[in-house]
Amino acid sequence: MKIKKILIAGNYEEEFKKYLTVHLPQQFRFLSVEEITDEDLSWTDAYVGFKPSPNFHPSYFKWVHSFNAGVNNYLEIDGWDDQKVLLTRTVCSFGERISEYCLSFILRDLQYHEGFQRNKLEKKWEQKTPKMLRDQTIVIFGTGAIGQEVAKTFSLFGATVYGVSQSGASKPHFKEVADTASAPALVSKADWVISTLPLTTNTNKMFNKEFFHHLNGSFINVGRGATVDEEALIEALDTGKLHSAVLDVLETEPLPESSSLWSREDVIITPHISAVTEINEAIECFLETLRKLENNEPLPNQADTLKGY
Repeated sequence: MKIKKILIAGNYEEEFKKYLTVHLPQQFRFLSVEEITDEDLSWTDAYVGFKPSPNFHPSYFKWVHSFNAGVNNYLEIDGWDDQKVLLTRTVCSFGERISEYCLSFILRDLQYHEGFQRNKLEKKWEQKTPKMLRDQTIVIFGTGAIGQEVAKTFSLFGATVYGVSQSGASKPHFKEVADTASAPALVSKADWVISTLPLTTNTNKMFNKEFFHHLNGSFINVGRGATVDEEALIEALDTGKLHSAVLDVLETEPLPESSSLWSREDVIITPHISAVTEINEAIECFLETLRKLENNEPLPNQADTLKGY
């Protein structure tokens, strides 16, 4: 595929300068998302950015590259089924960042940080032996690049790590991978369930009342907020089926002040920071994808527009 004209959706011209010291044959146009006109879309072969412009439509392009790990905000726009448009996503340090995020909260729980801090404030000396990661069973929903990196991290500490995916195909670093239909058997023995899932028609509200019925542990969501039925999650916490939850993504972001999740001691909320995209990493991934595209090399970051990820 030959790409001659590239539209960068966002004011990133300064960030791009240090990467464009070697002349590239393509023409680049840098515009904020709000500035992009129909003429700009008609001009370009490729659209690159964090989000689509208000007038975005797949029919304009040969190639769309998302600066995000996920592509659901692009696929929310109709028209992909009728177009032969290449869609790629950013793959960089997301897996490492998410692994460290999950590890930090699980260790916080196993090492009783919160309880020891309360004891300190009360000047109370009470010994309690921390638990060990090697004794934990962790089930990761999503066995792609990010899920595999999370599995690798916990496996290195000796935890028993299972995976759940739509196909159930075996993947590195997992003791076993089950398909979604067989997931309840794994969930029932999990100390922790971690979701790295994208948002698709199949994953929307996947973590519902039926799911939490099988879980007798804790839940971390670093995938997409709308994969969780928040009412079902709250009910599971109230009944004790769910011990605690760490939520980096919510169905509505920012989380409304009226949400009861804010005041719950058994819920930790972070503002979608488990895998923040660094613009430099995003640019490097884009340029490497462009190089591979020009040389007809395989694209491991190509998204499947039918599957939604």
